[in-house]
Amino acid sequence: MTEVPEKHDSLLWVAAAPGVWAAHFLLSYATAAVWCAKQGSDAPLSLARGAIGVFTLAGLAAVGLVAMRGLRSYRITDGKPRIDVDTSAARHQFLGFTLLSLSGLSAVAIVYQALAAVFIGSCR
Repeated sequence: MTEVPEKHDSLLWVAAAPGVWAAHFLLSYATAAVWCAKQGSDAPLSLARGAIGVFTLAGLAAVGLVAMRGLRSYRITDGKPRIDVDTSAARHQFLGFTLLSLSGLSAVAIVYQALAAVFIGSCR
């Protein structure tokens, strides 16, 4: 296995995709809550749905960027990942796999959160 410089690696990348998920959750539900508080309980969620759609697209784009970084890290070597050795390349691949996994989970969660705005028609 080849040695990989770890100068630009950071464990903060592991929290990036779940952080985007949390930000999407906060923005979506805060937008709906403020909209319903100002418009009343019988108001339709028309503009709030549009804002939640924008938040969803931005969140999925950000999670996609994190996933691309994870994929680059995972494909650092050719061949099968080795888990029986402690090298910088093995650590790099593990970090990449972790980023890919968390990005997938976060993307699914963002889509499920956005579905609430699709199926709920009014503030009631």
